[in-house]
Amino acid sequence: MADSVIRTRSLGTPAEGVKDQYADGKAAKVWEYFIGDKTSRTQSYKDFLINMLRKNGCKKILDVACGTGVDSVMLVEEGFEMVSVDASDKMLKYALKARWARRKEPQFDKWIIEEANWVTLYDDIKHLIGDGFDAVICLGNSFAHLMDSFGDQREQKQAIKNFEKCIKPGGFLLIDHRNYDYIINTGHTPSKCLYYNSLHTADIHTSVLYVSGKPSVVMMDYLIEVVDNENSSNDTTSEFRLSYYPHSLDAFTAMLKEAFGDKAKLKVYGDFQELKEGDCPNFFIYSIKKQTN
Repeated sequence: MADSVIRTRSLGTPAEGVKDQYADGKAAKVWEYFIGDKTSRTQSYKDFLINMLRKNGCKKILDVACGTGVDSVMLVEEGFEMVSVDASDKMLKYALKARWARRKEPQFDKWIIEEANWVTLYDDIKHLIGDGFDAVICLGNSFAHLMDSFGDQREQKQAIKNFEKCIKPGGFLLIDHRNYDYIINTGHTPSKCLYYNSLHTADIHTSVLYVSGKPSVVMMDYLIEVVDNENSSNDTTSEFRLSYYPHSLDAFTAMLKEAFGDKAKLKVYGDFQELKEGDCPNFFIYSIKKQTN
């Protein structure tokens, strides 16, 4: 089915973004079912993330978009000291359940999970920061959930500054978003996500809301097909919509440099490879290092 593009012009400002798009529990449940557990992560993603952390000598990691805890579980198993936060209590319940199931394992007993909002993150978790984290990760297109409520990206800039404040000197932020430049130009979102190998077929119907001539919101309707191999009459299709702020490569790069300083070392990757001119990846992944004092 072809994706659609909605071009709506308005003199007003966009409505305030939903802070927790998983609040009713439906999307959280389907999303957890769809992405599965850590074994569903693609090997290329696992290798990229773990190698990135290890080559930088990271031990203490803050996962600011832990969701159901898939990445955090993987990193706890790899020996990293994890603090995991999310704004959605409906998503966090899956992470808490995973920790409880393995509470007798020392590394899982030490795993810290808390609810926190990016806009107030530093104040929310300052009792956990100490000398700072070796790395902060915000992956899986999570940051794009934070809408531009005021039309000037102040909350997004505040969130990234909070990430920076949580990092120790010499540590780094690893953050990503989908290639919204491509999505806006084509009206299409690739249904295949490079982060996980889902066993369930998914279509993503994409629409773009324009406000005052500019792309303001990208809406993705996920249709997840759940197949019962033993009884086809039990096959079901679940549908839910998530809304995202469409970051562009150039604007997001500028926002990171504003928070970390122009001298901060920034690298941009496209689908787990260092980005080259002319590349058109599914995801942009940014690594930016905090300057040493």
